[in-house]
Amino acid sequence: MSTKRIALAYSGGLDTSCIVPWLKENIPGAEVVCVVGDVGQGSDELAGVDKKAKDSGAVECHIVDLKKEFVDEFVMPTMIAGAKYEGRYLLGTAIARPVLARGQVIVAKQTGCTALAHGCTGKGNDQVRFESAYAALAPELEVIAPWRMDQWKLSGRIAMLDYLKARNVPTTASATKIYSRDRNLWHISHEGGTIEDPWNAPPEDAYMLTVPVSQAPNTHTDVTLVFEKGRPVALNGKKLEAWQIITELNDIAGKHGVGRVDLVENRRVGMKSRGLYETPGGTTIVEGLRALEELVLDRETLHYREHLGLTFAELVYDGRWFTPLRESLWACAAKMSERITGEVVVRLFKGHATAVQRKSPYSLYAEKMVSFEGEDVYSQKDAGGFIRLLSLPERIRALKERGSAK
Repeated sequence: MSTKRIALAYSGGLDTSCIVPWLKENIPGAEVVCVVGDVGQGSDELAGVDKKAKDSGAVECHIVDLKKEFVDEFVMPTMIAGAKYEGRYLLGTAIARPVLARGQVIVAKQTGCTALAHGCTGKGNDQVRFESAYAALAPELEVIAPWRMDQWKLSGRIAMLDYLKARNVPTTASATKIYSRDRNLWHISHEGGTIEDPWNAPPEDAYMLTVPVSQAPNTHTDVTLVFEKGRPVALNGKKLEAWQIITELNDIAGKHGVGRVDLVENRRVGMKSRGLYETPGGTTIVEGLRALEELVLDRETLHYREHLGLTFAELVYDGRWFTPLRESLWACAAKMSERITGEVVVRLFKGHATAVQRKSPYSLYAEKMVSFEGEDVYSQKDAGGFIRLLSLPERIRALKERGSAK
């Protein structure tokens, strides 16, 4: 029997713990190489993951530190482009998938794998995101999606726990897990359990990064962010990498209940799903970034950036990161952000992040022009001709309807 090396996107959770032995049993000659992408999910999830992978039957386990490239190459461009899916979701899970898939492909090629595998279900968005990335980065490699295969009979947590128990594969999972979560440096999402019914209020025990507003401090905290070309480079006077700024802000803003979103969204596969998202640091950064845009971008550029952000968000959500259109839109957004440099003070208070101070060397705001002083800079009389020309189509239409113009 010939050997078939398979690179599996591995998290150490219940699904992928089952997939390792399942691949060996159902794919002739399978050797499983587990690839764990560290995108800031935390030490709790990564602790012992190498041993866990090998105990379940993997021949190798590679833990790849992707935190910096995740933030610098994926999160920041998405935020600079103004991408929010359906107006509120900061795309925490969606942005992580292309960097995880890329890391997996790199390891697969380094270790001589001929196939890629993932543990995404056939109902979710992630199968689309992973496999679209595979197609762009390694079209020559076979893709194995166990949840969509006829041999896969593990339809629920109990079945998977029994499967592992029968094979003496250790797991920390239990039958009483309530919520399905995805965590990285940028956010954490919660689904399942009572969250699935949109009539149920969000259960407080689901949240992990943010306190309820009722328990948030009664005094605000101001944080100062410095941006260069749209990217945060300093927090409260301290120069830091963007991923470090996010880490610190997750703690600071989370204590004020900032960054909670309860969203019923439209999945790419056609169904609606409800998710709770926590993005405290990201929400704070985005508020600061938008405040600088207000100072620096002219009206037409700002409005087009808003339009661009809608399309960018859909491309990210749909797993279309490695596409010419996404790359072209980023080139446009990057050009727009060349002057998004300056300092912003964001106030954190009772679930809100609000920019209260902002300045930039490229600011287009001219106090003298908007004040009632300084007629030498702007003559109010000039507005009359502007208004007459702007309203000319309406004037012509009204005259035509009255028969006064031909």
